[in-house]
Amino acid sequence: MNQRKVAFRTAGHTRGAITRLVSPGDAGELIKPFVFLDRFHLLAGGGGKMGMHPHSGIATVTVLLDGAIAYSETTGSEGVLRTGGVEWMSAGNGVWHDGGPVDGESALGFQLWLALPPEDENGPCESRYLSSDQVPNVGPARIILGRYGDVASPVQPRASISYLHVKLADGEHWTYTPPAGHDVAWVAPAHGALRSGRTTIGREVAVFEEGNAAIEFVAEGDTEFVLGSAVKHPHELVTGYYSVHTSAAALTQGENEIQRIGKQLRAANLI
Repeated sequence: MNQRKVAFRTAGHTRGAITRLVSPGDAGELIKPFVFLDRFHLLAGGGGKMGMHPHSGIATVTVLLDGAIAYSETTGSEGVLRTGGVEWMSAGNGVWHDGGPVDGESALGFQLWLALPPEDENGPCESRYLSSDQVPNVGPARIILGRYGDVASPVQPRASISYLHVKLADGEHWTYTPPAGHDVAWVAPAHGALRSGRTTIGREVAVFEEGNAAIEFVAEGDTEFVLGSAVKHPHELVTGYYSVHTSAAALTQGENEIQRIGKQLRAANLI
């Protein structure tokens, strides 16, 4: 088997309870449409509420490994996500949202941003929240987005993307065979470590060389991680403070909508 090698790796930058592993201006260029990735571990009583803030042109995907977080959106959607739950919010032309740990509970997980294709980047906002038992699995892998083998997630982005949450026991072998055409792939452990070829991957993000070959892993310790693969996003990343679009015109449109919603929130004393 032609084993894909690790082409880039970084432990990111940690500030308090959040480690930023990927941003649009660094590794996000290598693995787009995956343009932003945070690993968070918010402790009970430690604060961590984001405050109401906007997005456009992206989808946010939160995978909660342990604990509980509350969420609310200007779409009217609100609730609590618990261990194993998944948040999918396609911001489209613009939305504001808030989130953070539930009082008295901690929260461990990953938040991912996906760059949306032109058909969706200025479209309507869409959100979906899955409890743990609504997320399908194949062997040790839970399918957060897209497909793995013959099993599909309830959340299917327009672009060809697979996003998995995987747990392996110490010494367990697992091979990821990406769907056809998926030329970008990466992995980020939350616990334990993975050996792939001659490389050991710890609490970092590792980007594999582009191609379609399978990727083999061996767990070093009980290991929990997220993995993404996709057809590479063919568009430029045009960024605002909370937005990523494919062109300056699309960014302007999204930021105008964000400002419009923000004025309504301020008038209602909600921000």
